[in-house]
Amino acid sequence: MSQLPCIALLATGGTIAGAAASAAQTSGYAIGGVDARALLNAVPQVAEVARVLPEQLLNIDSKDMTPAHWLQIAARVRQLLAQPDVDGVVITHGTDTLEETATALDLLLPVGKPVVMACAMRPSTALSADGPMNLYDAVRCAASTDAAGRGVMLCFGERILPALGLRKLDAHRLAAFDTTAADLGTTRPAIRFFAPAPARQFDTLQLPEALGKLPRVDLVYCAAGTPPDLIQAAMAAGAQGIVAVLPGNGSVPDAWIDALAAAVAKGLVVVRASRCGQGAVFDAGVDARIGCLPAGLLSPGAVRAAVMLALEVARSDEDFVPESFLRSIG
Repeated sequence: MSQLPCIALLATGGTIAGAAASAAQTSGYAIGGVDARALLNAVPQVAEVARVLPEQLLNIDSKDMTPAHWLQIAARVRQLLAQPDVDGVVITHGTDTLEETATALDLLLPVGKPVVMACAMRPSTALSADGPMNLYDAVRCAASTDAAGRGVMLCFGERILPALGLRKLDAHRLAAFDTTAADLGTTRPAIRFFAPAPARQFDTLQLPEALGKLPRVDLVYCAAGTPPDLIQAAMAAGAQGIVAVLPGNGSVPDAWIDALAAAVAKGLVVVRASRCGQGAVFDAGVDARIGCLPAGLLSPGAVRAAVMLALEVARSDEDFVPESFLRSIG
């Protein structure tokens, strides 16, 4: 019998590691009550698929995840991927900000060995907890010979979803995640990808070593009649980029046009995103008038992560154009 693949399991906390006093309790549970080894022990079936090396990197609720944590996770994953005996990495994470971490990791990590995220909507102690199956599927996916070269993925609810385009659409239902792109594959009855791994349209971002902070980029939410002075407030607070979270297909109210154009004129990167839960934001005539960019497939939070990373690269690479990079990933 051939040797099983070696998969590193990097745990960061979240609901998948949550614990409650009652099996019927699916809210108000304690985050991080179950560590990486306990998560693994709850799914003994993974031993038939891979040799898994558990590691507890963080133990936080993903609502408390920060850009500094993205950099910390990315640095550790790069170290693990560089080890010849590691065939892939699985990262457990909370659902609340997973799409942002997944986007950041997809832009920062080399394409090659599989990197698969896993999460849960119910704590580990709940009746019919979804975490164990999602973790099992993530390990199976990372161990698959067909998973290489696809960037960061999420295994959730028997679906294999790409990092770019990932969105959490429901606060409570088990079927909480979807993609604005397209599913990469399925985990049932076996790991199966729907198409060969595509060629990447962008290069992995290279950031300075030991970087702990990224440029400030603010989300500015637009409801009916919201005044544009929120844009000026973001600029005054030091934002170097603005993601305008707008109605419909990133529709810019007339009252906002001059304020957004002024932000671009001052050197800020401005992106139009949609406050809708689904649907991409495409180029529109207003982009040329304002000098802004459409978010493409990315959610507001995800495109904010991309802008932050692109701005940081531009600090040290005068040939790097953030706007061109952002167009290539959207």
